[in-house]
Amino acid sequence: MRRACLALLLAASVSPAFAQEKTFDLKISHWVPASHPLQKSLEDWAAAVEKDSGGTIKGKVFPAQQLGKAFDHYDMARDGIADVTYVNPGYQPGRFPIIGAGELPFLISDAKGGSMGLDAWYRKYAEKEMKDVKYCLAFVHSPSSFHSRTKKIVNPEDVKGLKIRPAHATMANFVTSLGGTNVQSSAPEVRDIIERGVADGVTFPWGSLVLFGIDKVTKYDMEAPLYTTTFVFVINKDKYNAMSDKQKAAIDKNCTVEMAGAVGEHWGKFEDAGIAKVKAESGHEVYKLTAEQTAAWKKAAEPLVKTWSDNAKKAGADPDAALADLKASLKKYNALAE
Repeated sequence: MRRACLALLLAASVSPAFAQEKTFDLKISHWVPASHPLQKSLEDWAAAVEKDSGGTIKGKVFPAQQLGKAFDHYDMARDGIADVTYVNPGYQPGRFPIIGAGELPFLISDAKGGSMGLDAWYRKYAEKEMKDVKYCLAFVHSPSSFHSRTKKIVNPEDVKGLKIRPAHATMANFVTSLGGTNVQSSAPEVRDIIERGVADGVTFPWGSLVLFGIDKVTKYDMEAPLYTTTFVFVINKDKYNAMSDKQKAAIDKNCTVEMAGAVGEHWGKFEDAGIAKVKAESGHEVYKLTAEQTAAWKKAAEPLVKTWSDNAKKAGADPDAALADLKASLKKYNALAE
């Protein structure tokens, strides 16, 4: 009897050690092509986590909506369809109102600093706004603008009557306020809807314009830092909570402001390089705005701040303080637009 009790005590004492040695194979999902810079960023992220976990956490990246549609990626992480997902919060208007501040026009000037500034600011809000998942990091691409097929968009009033595929909820509100009509689609579907005449134009970053082949069906390209899009990496909570403290530390080490900046910088360089590519193509008119035209766009965008503020307030945030904090964070990382 005594030996049996000792055996049970011994088993109980060593079982935590076995639990800590459990290995995890993470399914990492995104919805852009494998040729997109995000693929390498996620592969690098997975490699860093594997190294920091002593090889006990491995990850495989599934690109191009293999595990689910772009719009579903937050819920995929929540429900465990994937373990780590790439999410555009603006794809679901009204669901994540606070992070929508990063979508406001003429706010963010740079992908790397913008990503770091946004991520550092959003962390205290993410626990509530994205409570269904383990928040990892947030980032943005380079500032972007309108690309159209049928009409050159120079002034805000030029949007009236056009069918535009917006990048996110804030740009959708902007298009509506200017008299345009929104056409909803995920990024991989944009070329098709413009080619078929379902949409007249799109708000899209430059490198991705070429990657998705949208440059083949558009003609007019506004070279102005009109907007950015917010993105996040999120993790299934159950999977994270099942890990040992050491493994959680390996995840946390790679869910930082610095990692957000690395992802934003890698993507930003890709998008910035797209400007020269589009300019070199025949059949494209790339144009900049005058100071007067820029001022008109900024004035037209002012109501969007109130819309964001009202939505953020409903979500329990102090919008004035939150926006001031975001601007301060962006300024700290040299990414606040003038």
